[in-house]
Amino acid sequence: MSDLAAEVTAALGRSILPSVIARGAAGLRVVAAEDGVVTLAADGSPGAVLPILGRIEAQLRAAVPGVTAVRLAAAGPPPPEASDLPEAGDLPEAGDLAEAARAVLDAEINPAIAAHRGRVCVAGVAGGWIRVRLEGGCQGCSLAEVTLRQGIEPVLRARLPAMTGLVDVTEHEAGTEPFFSPAKR
Repeated sequence: MSDLAAEVTAALGRSILPSVIARGAAGLRVVAAEDGVVTLAADGSPGAVLPILGRIEAQLRAAVPGVTAVRLAAAGPPPPEASDLPEAGDLPEAGDLAEAARAVLDAEINPAIAAHRGRVCVAGVAGGWIRVRLEGGCQGCSLAEVTLRQGIEPVLRARLPAMTGLVDVTEHEAGTEPFFSPAKR
């Protein structure tokens, strides 16, 4: 292991890993470190790391001066942009995965989160990435990320082996009645 990789690994353990685990990933590790560019791999839930990758990079650059850029190793194809998503029925495998995800959500997840006036819907599927939208009491809820990473994602992974990852496309700022209100700033 290079000196840079060792320094980054230490910084991950000191300040970054707890946040990543709280979001639902099992871990984050250095897979390459060359010329200041660090490549990380997320274990468990790569979708949990994507939204905070910029913050991870900023923390690593501050903690380890030799870091010039941080990349995330792909566990599969990267999640497509919303504008690139095909309609659920355009691709047979995407349609099948979308329908299977809807069935799991309707049978196992939505009845549980309905107690918090919430619901989760499939917004699209492409390349094995399932995009979901949280609605009702889940939209804007301060515990939405925990629900996604520790509740919804593990159930979907267990039932849908073709799933690469889970991406939340909810506009949480637009939530009008979150079950648990976020802290006021």
